[in-house]
Amino acid sequence: MLTTQYSSWFILLCLAVGAGYAALQYSAKAPWSKQRNYALAALRFTVVSFLCYLLLAPFIKTTTTHTEQPTLVLAVDNSQSVELFTPKNVLGQATSGLARLAETLRGKGFTVETRTLTSSPARPARPDSLRFSAATTDLDQLLAGTRDAYDGRNLAGVVLVSDGLANQGRSPAYSEFNFPIYSVAVGDTIPKRDLRLTGLTYNRVAFSGNKFPIEAELGFEGYAGGAATVELREGNKVLDSRRVALPAGRRRVRTTFQLTAPAPGKRRYEVLIAPQPGEFTELNNARTAFIEIVKGKLRVLLAGAAPHPDLKALRAAILANDNFDLTLALPGINPLKADADFDVAILHQLPAQDGLGNELLAQVKARKTPAFYILGAQSDLAAYNQLGAGLSIQPRGAQTDDVTPVPNPGFARFATDEESARRFAQYPPAPVPFGDYRLGVGAEAALWQQVGRVGTQKPLLVFGGPADRRQATLLTDGSWQWRLSEAVEHDDKPEAYDRLIIRTLQLLTQNANKKRLDVYASQDAFGTQDDVTLGAETYNAVFERLYNQKIDLILTDAKQQARRFSFANAEDGSPLHLGPLPAGLYKYQARATLGGQPQQDAGELLVQAQPLEALESKADHNLLAQLSRRSGSQLYYPSQLDKLAQDIIKANYKPVITAEEELKDLINLKWIFFVILGFLTVEWAVRKYSGSV
Repeated sequence: MLTTQYSSWFILLCLAVGAGYAALQYSAKAPWSKQRNYALAALRFTVVSFLCYLLLAPFIKTTTTHTEQPTLVLAVDNSQSVELFTPKNVLGQATSGLARLAETLRGKGFTVETRTLTSSPARPARPDSLRFSAATTDLDQLLAGTRDAYDGRNLAGVVLVSDGLANQGRSPAYSEFNFPIYSVAVGDTIPKRDLRLTGLTYNRVAFSGNKFPIEAELGFEGYAGGAATVELREGNKVLDSRRVALPAGRRRVRTTFQLTAPAPGKRRYEVLIAPQPGEFTELNNARTAFIEIVKGKLRVLLAGAAPHPDLKALRAAILANDNFDLTLALPGINPLKADADFDVAILHQLPAQDGLGNELLAQVKARKTPAFYILGAQSDLAAYNQLGAGLSIQPRGAQTDDVTPVPNPGFARFATDEESARRFAQYPPAPVPFGDYRLGVGAEAALWQQVGRVGTQKPLLVFGGPADRRQATLLTDGSWQWRLSEAVEHDDKPEAYDRLIIRTLQLLTQNANKKRLDVYASQDAFGTQDDVTLGAETYNAVFERLYNQKIDLILTDAKQQARRFSFANAEDGSPLHLGPLPAGLYKYQARATLGGQPQQDAGELLVQAQPLEALESKADHNLLAQLSRRSGSQLYYPSQLDKLAQDIIKANYKPVITAEEELKDLINLKWIFFVILGFLTVEWAVRKYSGSV
């Protein structure tokens, strides 16, 4: 439709101008015929009237309608437990029924798409090509991902095919979904005759020569009143074996093995239940414990300028880990003994104003002890800037910002898991000095500051200093609020805060080895589904960081099979990605040439098998029924898929029709210019041919 923002009366004015112009041009006697004169006048009238009309800024309004058919998503739990515990005839009935359901609904105008635990949005699965291979089940993520992917679209509903067993993420019963969920129950609600190891409890670190426990939890179905043989092995060697009674009326029992820690190094112990006659599966009969044996506890000095809630929070975080000995010092209250020995120092608001605690600082500096500085209201920032900790601060008066921590994704020295990042986001704001921050050479920020909802590139936790005396800085003395709020929100388990403090201390001490090539695993242990990653740092002869250095790495498994890799340590801290690896203890050797000198490093990494899908055989159809009831639907079984198709058709889901208007200025259409030019050219050519211009 052609229209303009001006009154239609202006069109008459445009026609009048065109008529007047044509009359003025062609009213005099002409040397050509009267018919030709009228034709030329009509051309001139048309061109001038249309040019005047273009001054009114006319535009074309077009309306396009789109019809979107209702979409039904087949959300299939393709985890290993579904195939493992669902009778084959029932599973076959379900997969063939899904294909038939999709075909029936497409014939009724529905768009049918399939999503699984492992499919990507770019490559959706098909009902006739399902592979039940997912090692974990996160039903909440499957449904929430569907909700997000189809937001704003005509989503009629979701057919959820599952056994109801979720072992990752939160239960979908606590989430809200704005679409009907038609649950199709597979699996088996009758427990299988089975023995399984449901868990191992142990400390990941033990001290050489000390005794340490490994506690195993056994689950059992169908063997009550009998006994099971449980073995503790290291490699092919049986370290301990015992008979464990399986009392009637219970489903779980525990037994504990006591070991003496051998020489330092990483050890792999396997707890195994001997298979019993009639046992459904042996996949869940073994679990592995990876334990690092170290020489002794890490000695930590916790020193503060004055009593402060931070000191209590730090002390609690450190003492929650058995691998640390703690010494507390307060100048003028509890001074540090001259003969005190420690591996790392936490200096709270030191250096302080008025020189408080300078003797203690001098003692730490003289020993070249790695230091963790925590800045606060009593800190002397000018004195801190002289310490060479990798950060300089130019404050703007006594102003502060209230910030929360945000992990720096480019920091690879230790990984921050998703749960810790979520907990960080829930921390109350803590004060930091307001000013200008400058990172020194080789310094890295592990945490950024977030002000309100605005993320910044200002550091909150910084690692820096020379390689022979690593140092870290936390720019707030309000972190005690973080630990307190996390303990309140998570049943007195402030795990994210404690892990942050422990990893900071571990990182400070492990870097005191003056290695010019340092290759390390990005986390303590990996699962078989994880992407195994290694980070690397390189230094020149004076221990300044180097980047983009070629590093050759050989990874060897327990069978002495070697894999070779070559990579460079990028400035953004991106690690070497090895991909998923089978469970086991791997050793690696790394080599690089730095400044013309060959350097090498070696280490170990642990990959742990997690047979989560084999731990529970009894399907949870109550969860599926609850999800369907809340969304106004009901629970179905594979034999009822034809009835499900009819129920969906009877629900009479309608297509959604949307209209889209597009406005386009007429003057922007290029072909109009050529039409006007053609008219004028014809008029000129006729006049020229007829003897006049």
